[in-house]
Amino acid sequence: MNSCEISAAVTAIANILFKKLNDDEVALLGAILVQLGDTLETMSVQKEICQNKNL
Repeated sequence: MNSCEISAAVTAIANILFKKLNDDEVALLGAILVQLGDTLETMSVQKEICQNKNL
């Protein structure tokens, strides 16, 4: 998938979820996905830092 296809897929998924979930569920899912993204970014940066120290 290229970046445009990924963007379109994510938008389609968001639209589907928005139609099926109530406001509280949308807010909770959004918060969970933000936390997931932040955690993955933290782990990625930590891994990079540790690999650079081992050079």
